[in-house]
Amino acid sequence: MTEIFIIRHGETEWNVGEVFRGRIDIGLNETGIKQAELLAEYLSKIKIEAIYSSPLQRALRTAQIIAQPHNLDVNIATGLIDFDYGQWQGLSHQEVRDKYKELYALWTKHPEQVRMPAGESLDEVRKRARDVVNSIIVRYKRKVVLVSHRVVNKVLICALLGLDDSHFWNIKQDTCGISAFTYENGQFILTKHNDTSYLAPMGKPPPSDF
Repeated sequence: MTEIFIIRHGETEWNVGEVFRGRIDIGLNETGIKQAELLAEYLSKIKIEAIYSSPLQRALRTAQIIAQPHNLDVNIATGLIDFDYGQWQGLSHQEVRDKYKELYALWTKHPEQVRMPAGESLDEVRKRARDVVNSIIVRYKRKVVLVSHRVVNKVLICALLGLDDSHFWNIKQDTCGISAFTYENGQFILTKHNDTSYLAPMGKPPPSDF
């Protein structure tokens, strides 16, 4: 039986400011580093076989902090890189709402129909993220950590639950949130979703889904 932990990276200033990140390589802020440290302490109690990460530094730094107690190297998986928002990258939430009114409305109602201008679609995210998972379940039989991004994780969780991308907005995962699946007999079973219980010492309310 393989157990897969799907983890979102720690907080960045662009999460706080609601700026679309995508492939722009933003680092963790102080809160994000502390979140990752608490997450690493929480996961230090279990035996992790491997850790995979998006190549972007906000995910990679989170993964490296998780890896330290286990003396593991972090494997870079390009299939876990953040959603390519194209022309939305680097724009604030409000700027996108103002400049791309029709596309933004479609994104909020039917995200599965959207291809970002000069970017990608959720279906493309789904295929590359599933390829990563498919390679992991062949290679590993114990606990594996994947550190990625909001859009990628939401799409991947939908995929493993057998839901299409129209359910994208039915999934929420906070920064450093953990969702876990077991894989056995050809079936993925959700055992944990958006666990941030270990962040309680920080005393911060859950952020918006951004």
